[in-house]
Amino acid sequence: MIRNLFLGALFTILWACGQPPQRNCSDFKTGKFSFTTTIDGEEKKTIFSRYEDLEVDEFDGKIDSSSIRWINDCEYVLKNIHPKNKEEEKSIHIKILTTAEASYTFEYNVIGDTRKFKGTAHKID
Repeated sequence: MIRNLFLGALFTILWACGQPPQRNCSDFKTGKFSFTTTIDGEEKKTIFSRYEDLEVDEFDGKIDSSSIRWINDCEYVLKNIHPKNKEEEKSIHIKILTTAEASYTFEYNVIGDTRKFKGTAHKID
């Protein structure tokens, strides 16, 4: 009896741990979001609004727009519409890793660069 209870509990724990992370990416294809990161030791906040094929970012008092090309429900590529220099001409690949009720964790990198960064965006509208 106790052995069966132990095996049942062990099976439940192992089954729960093996569940893939939640990825309801389509819930985050559009909306208004905030993202905070640390740059040179200083915390910086970006507010962005995403539409089906356009993202408008506000960062450090500047507004910028990027086109969006969706690869699938959880991955897309951003390309700055009005780049001001060579660095801004580079596209950014974003992959949503997990989702929660009002946020998602993502991984991003400049296309062609092997360095990847992670962040969490919070839906605010």
